[in-house]
Amino acid sequence: MVARRNSEGPSGPQQRGPILPDWLREPEPRSPKGPRLKFRTVWISDTHLGTPGCNAELLLDFLKSVECETLYLVGDIIDGWQLRKGWYWPPRHNDIVRCVMKAAKHGTHVVYVPGNHDELFRDYVGLQLGDIEILPEAIHETADGRRLLVLHGDIFDSIVMYARWLAFLGDSAYTMLLKVNKGVNAVRRLFGLPYWSLAAHLKKRVKNAVQFISRYEEVVAHAAIERGLDGVVCGHIHSAEIRQFGPVTYYNDGDWVESCTALVEHADGRMEVLDWAERVRHQIASADAGKPRRPVLVTA
Repeated sequence: MVARRNSEGPSGPQQRGPILPDWLREPEPRSPKGPRLKFRTVWISDTHLGTPGCNAELLLDFLKSVECETLYLVGDIIDGWQLRKGWYWPPRHNDIVRCVMKAAKHGTHVVYVPGNHDELFRDYVGLQLGDIEILPEAIHETADGRRLLVLHGDIFDSIVMYARWLAFLGDSAYTMLLKVNKGVNAVRRLFGLPYWSLAAHLKKRVKNAVQFISRYEEVVAHAAIERGLDGVVCGHIHSAEIRQFGPVTYYNDGDWVESCTALVEHADGRMEVLDWAERVRHQIASADAGKPRRPVLVTA
């Protein structure tokens, strides 16, 4: 139940709206110039709010630059694992939460499918968080009639499921790598260079990581085949991809720690990976060259 504040009016007590945190009442961050990009559906995951690794500026820029009928939050949106170790929550993270909640209030259907880092929300599946629906998984029907399974994907990660202590150890090493990545990008900014992900660079070149990602994709796609579905959308491994496995299409929306990507569906059902970091790099290059700015859609 949401608490409400009473006030005395001419004819007795009157009901006002629900009592909200002060930061939810603050003005919206400025919207980017120009029209928003319009999609039927947008999927994002692995934002890891509550950690220094979250690329909050890029994520907020993305959220303020797009409009969609349905927004799926595909897990690891808030990083409960890291918040338990130490509180980290800068104002920009408030801005992101407020932006999503206001989109839901203004008509966007927002579906939250929790992951392993925000597993505390799994206790509330089936309920509404304000105007946001919390589900363990979802079936999405595209504009062209395909049915897609939407879930975070950690249930297919044997390390997370069967060796939890090892998962936490890996998470600590990954956090250290992100700190190094932050330092690298601080130096790059001094030289006027755009964002670059050391973690993503290493992941693509380490043989075991490549083999794990490939095997993970196969297992997730097989789950969709078993259910007689046309595809699956997930996150979890921070690796955006669109890949065909027989009759099933595997989609991974990536993350907002390493690559800063989202999966989008156009009005006709066409699916693409939107690389927001690449878009910003292109904007910088276009501005330097005196060319008009335009978004970049990257098909995985």
